Amino acid sequence: MRKQLMKGNEAIVKSAVLSGCRAFYGYPITPATEVAEAAALYLPQAGGVFLQAESEVAAINMIYGASSAGVRAMTSSSGPGISLMQEGISYLAGAELPCVIADITRGGPGLGNIGAEQGDYHQVVKGGGHGNYRTIVLAPHSVQEMADLTALAFELADRYRNPVVLMADGFIGQMMEPVEFPQTAIEQRPPNWAVMGTEKTRGNLINSLYLNFDEMEAHLNHLEDKYHQAEEHDTRAEEWQTDDAEIVLVGYGIVARILKAVAAEARANGLKVGVLRPITLYPFPKKHFKRLAEHAQSFVVVELSNGQMLEDVRLALNGARPVEFLSRMGGNVPSHQEVLGFVQELARRIPSAMQAEEKRGAHV
Repeated sequence: MRKQLMKGNEAIVKSAVLSGCRAFYGYPITPATEVAEAAALYLPQAGGVFLQAESEVAAINMIYGASSAGVRAMTSSSGPGISLMQEGISYLAGAELPCVIADITRGGPGLGNIGAEQGDYHQVVKGGGHGNYRTIVLAPHSVQEMADLTALAFELADRYRNPVVLMADGFIGQMMEPVEFPQTAIEQRPPNWAVMGTEKTRGNLINSLYLNFDEMEAHLNHLEDKYHQAEEHDTRAEEWQTDDAEIVLVGYGIVARILKAVAAEARANGLKVGVLRPITLYPFPKKHFKRLAEHAQSFVVVELSNGQMLEDVRLALNGARPVEFLSRMGGNVPSHQEVLGFVQELARRIPSAMQAEEKRGAHV
């Protein structure tokens, strides 16, 4: 199978088409514009629809309509545009409509800038719209994963009838790497719950309005059951050199690539350092943290934000181990040497696992 050299943003669209996506509605915004540009090129060639909406608000509501008709549909944007889509995302989740949303993140708040950042974490992982709902969030750290996780996003969206967000920082969206795609495309058939205007489907109802309090509560409990199923069966993370790690570095997206290089150099210098990379930001890989806390002495979270994933790491560990934090923002990214120096300083301050074991043995 031949690999193709392309940007991460383009890889999303090619994978979407192969996954049966036949509708794209969006509005251009740096650093996500190439997603819409590629969709305008490839969707019509596959017999699909591309439409540049008049705004992000319009785009997400067009997604609502396409998904209601059983069409695999997606959109893309970045920070300010994703903010405008939040009400529509809440409606999609409430009506149990599957779709894929690519968020190629940039600096904020407000207009911020066009530098890569991870400040969208709270609004996409915690559900930035109104009500009791969640979105499933996938975080690629390579162009190949932009393709692979897009395919997974459509699968999970249909499985749970829920919006799925592909959250990638601007670096992953703009960088070019070789990508391998499957040789066969998925033939997508309309699901039996869709409203398509035929006699057979006319009785189907897409709705998020429940004026009766008990019916509303029952619906929310149903949504909660789905989220619990996702937490149980579709949590994903990558562990790298963690079997004996005393210091575990935690990061996603472009940060995870830096952390792997840092861990490799730290190990070459005799430090037992590993990397835990959350792939699903929701559901969050709590079990990985709990298991690693059995032997790790400390965790280090590195984020391109003011510490948003940091809160989930601390909740997952529940005080079992200390959590250190290194942050860069505004489009800045920590250098290899900056992270390595942080790790080396931390290693000087904490006892090794062997020293701790010897100390415990001396008191027996």
